[in-house]
Amino acid sequence: MRPFTYERATSPADASAKAASIPGARFIAGGTNLLDLMKLQIETPAHLIDVNGLGLDKIEETPDGGLRVGALVRNTDLAADMRVRRHYAVLSRALVAGASGQLRNVATTAGNLLQRTRCPYFYDPNQPCNKRQPGSGCSAIGGVSRQLGVVGTSEACIATHPSDMAVAMRVLDATVETVRPGGATRAIPIAELHRLPGDTPHVETSLERGELITAVTLPKPVGGAQLYHKVRDRASYAFALVSVAAIVQPDGTGRVALGGVAPKPWRVEAAEAHMKQGAKAVTAGLLADARPTDDNRFKVRLAERTLAAVLAEARG
Repeated sequence: MRPFTYERATSPADASAKAASIPGARFIAGGTNLLDLMKLQIETPAHLIDVNGLGLDKIEETPDGGLRVGALVRNTDLAADMRVRRHYAVLSRALVAGASGQLRNVATTAGNLLQRTRCPYFYDPNQPCNKRQPGSGCSAIGGVSRQLGVVGTSEACIATHPSDMAVAMRVLDATVETVRPGGATRAIPIAELHRLPGDTPHVETSLERGELITAVTLPKPVGGAQLYHKVRDRASYAFALVSVAAIVQPDGTGRVALGGVAPKPWRVEAAEAHMKQGAKAVTAGLLADARPTDDNRFKVRLAERTLAAVLAEARG
């Protein structure tokens, strides 16, 4: 691990301003992803800004009946909150499906959204990776790609986003609140937070330099049966091959988002118009632009079957 300097931020605006003004600065909270990457020298921050003391660890009700989840709320606490379990069950289920109990006790809401891909080529400094070193190439293309993306990918990168929580947030239409270096705040729809790779896979979000996530707001509950199914190579502590977050209403309408198939939580609202027609019709819309490799072509069919199981459970 390379040497770095460290300080504790005194306010969100202070943290944002310092991150923007100090070259190589990074925020740290739980550190469950960042510290691993630092040990491998994939991330080499010159300065760490600890944001744990900023009081962003509350879950509060909003005037319109939703919830405002602080950026530092731990995954365990969010999953266990009775308001989340009662009104946003898809989120609670997705959180419990992720990582391990020990990691969920430390991992934060903002950190979960911003965790980096688990593509094996990204984690291997001996292999070219455009996400790790822009312009070096993508070893996954033409390599072992079973775990990687089938839709939303590009000629520069086929990595997937690893978060379970983010998939549930996407189906719930959450909004990400931030503070910028100058102190101004903004609200980013979850659909616009993560970027597709295009020619710049190393630019993973729409956040500006130094911009700090302060909260995630969940809108007023929409009801319905809320489910999260995750298909993986082992029963726990594994990233999704395919995951499905769904909200199904009594009349058969609903929402669907996929994980494990794209560089961001994958939702195509137009496909949801076919919910009453069944999983095959919805999946055809969700993955209409899929470009799978020979290794991961099975994910298209797996997504359809997983969605079919979700719909069957939702309809009893």
